[in-house]
Parts: sequence; structure tokens; C-alpha cells
Amino acid sequence: MSGTSAVVVRRAPTAPVRTARPEDAAELAALSRPFVRSGALRERPVSLYATHAADFLVTQAPDGTLEGCVGLRVHSAAPGEGRGPAGVVYNFCVAGWRQGSGVGAVLLRAVLARARAQSLDSLFTATTGGGGLFLRYGFAPTAVRLAPPSWVESLDPRRDARILARSL
Repeated sequence: MSGTSAVVVRRAPTAPVRTARPEDAAELAALSRPFVRSGALRERPVSLYATHAADFLVTQAPDGTLEGCVGLRVHSAAPGEGRGPAGVVYNFCVAGWRQGSGVGAVLLRAVLARARAQSLDSLFTATTGGGGLFLRYGFAPTAVRLAPPSWVESLDPRRDARILARSL
């Protein structure tokens, strides 16, 4: 018999996902701040988080601290385009102490479910990183011309983000 033993790694359970509330705005901004500093996200004022709180899904630790967030904005299809409305996934953040624990996957599954419930045809996102989680969930690089024009116009070309999309 060898002297080795198995080590079991247990991940902390992930809290249920809920829609953010305007009173979460300051914490949404704080959760996003490290990603803003790294260049992965643009800075948004707390007032914007408050105004668009209903766009966000969040997970919360038992002590009430937000663990992660993701926004979903719906864009209507242009008339005569032959497509339905599309969604844009944005401001996707997981607190450093929860990264690698499955919080991001829980949030991404929840935003996919919300998009389906809203009968969206497709989802788009922009990433300055590798986009590994998005790729694992069926997103793929796409042409900018296929994305909602108003969203594309809002992208900062200096950030050199890749556009990813997923049909629903």
C-alpha cells in the first residue's frame, strides 16, 4: 500500500442568482473596479449602475457581499433586417476571491436563460481577454457587422476587444 492519500477540494457553494437592485449600484461599481484598473472594463459611474440595475444579474455571499455580476442589454433588430432582437452581455465580473469557483459559469448560464426567456435571437459580447468561459458556452468570434450597430458604435476601438456571439 502506498502512503498517498487523495485530497478532496471543496468549492464554496454558489449563492442563487438574482436581479440587481438600484441599492446595489455602489457595490456593482466596486466589484467592477479591479477590472476597470486592468483595462478589461470601462469605468461606469455609480449612477449608471443604479439606472440600469435591472440589466444585471448578481450572486451574493451569505454575508450579503456581491460575488459576481453580469449585465444584459436588449437591442431591437433594425427593420427589414430579418432577425429578431439581440442581447449584449456586458460588465461581466467575478470577485477575485471567487474566481475559479464556478460563479462565472453560474452567471453565464443565468444570463443565457434570461436571454432565452426574452426570446432573443443571439447574444454578443466584447472581450479583451481570451474569452475562454464564453467559448466553452458556445460563443464564437464573429464579424462586427453582425452585432447591434448602436452597441458597436459604443465600443472603444483603442481597447482592441474581440466580438463574440452565440445564437440562441
